[in-house]
Amino acid sequence: MEFKHLTVLQAKRYGVFVCKGDDSLGYAAKEMAQRDVSALVVVDGEGLLEGIVTRTDLLRAGALEPEWSSLPVSSAMTVDVVTISMHENLGVVMELLLQEHIHRVVAVEREGAAQRPVALLSAADIVFHMARAASVS
Repeated sequence: MEFKHLTVLQAKRYGVFVCKGDDSLGYAAKEMAQRDVSALVVVDGEGLLEGIVTRTDLLRAGALEPEWSSLPVSSAMTVDVVTISMHENLGVVMELLLQEHIHRVVAVEREGAAQRPVALLSAADIVFHMARAASVS
């Protein structure tokens, strides 16, 4: 199967790592470093999507705020998260990443108006599958 036809469900390499909006940015930084990930999905108490916090968000907070590590994640997160179904294929995800100038999308299951994050798919994940599909001579 060509890599572009893989679904998000087939292509995801990791689960979804989360934090809460009232967690500190210091906690988020430690989680990202320990898990070697570039973003955490921000969820509410029921595990529903509230936002995303990235390494870039942490860098911005660290550059602008002397006490950045004690600030809540909600002060630095992005709330307009680009989401996608687990059943979309990588070709669609690639187009979305390029069109929106972003590095990752959150795959969700819809629960009425709410969204439950189930995976995070990044450009790095797609390149992994591209490399596996490439024929090397």
